[in-house]
Amino acid sequence: MDRAQKEKVVEELGQIFESSGVVVVAHYAGLTVAEMQGLRAKMREAGGAVRVAKNKLAKIALEGKPCASIADLLTGMTVLAYSEDPVAAAKVIDEFAKINKKIEILGGAMGSAALTPDGVKAVASMPSREELIASVVACIGAPASSIAGAIGAPASNIAGILSTLEEREAA
Repeated sequence: MDRAQKEKVVEELGQIFESSGVVVVAHYAGLTVAEMQGLRAKMREAGGAVRVAKNKLAKIALEGKPCASIADLLTGMTVLAYSEDPVAAAKVIDEFAKINKKIEILGGAMGSAALTPDGVKAVASMPSREELIASVVACIGAPASSIAGAIGAPASNIAGILSTLEEREAA
């Protein structure tokens, strides 16, 4: 890799570290190509990505970034899992680590907050952005449907009474 390519990689990693809601660092020694592709596919479905980069270049890219605390974790064969959603990457890599014991979560960062392996698991157990939006919409929609039902109920009751009165008069 020549100097220009290294500079490009450092720039790309810098953008990743700045724009990601969460970055998780894990060891992946012993992972087969097929297993890594499976992890990449699951991460892509969740809206995140997986990146393998030279630790030295990643450390250079981390300088001055909010998640610079993960620089100490970059030793050995490391993989970076990241996503804009603060929960997605942590959730996918935690589920993958439960299935595949070859991947070991070292920690990560959520903004400027450093995460331990237990911290990554705690973040993974949180509901995702989509789940939170769905629950908020359900909470907002529930009173509206109750109000609509309450408003509509007297009208249907009145209509029922009027039809009964009409039937009596007709008889």
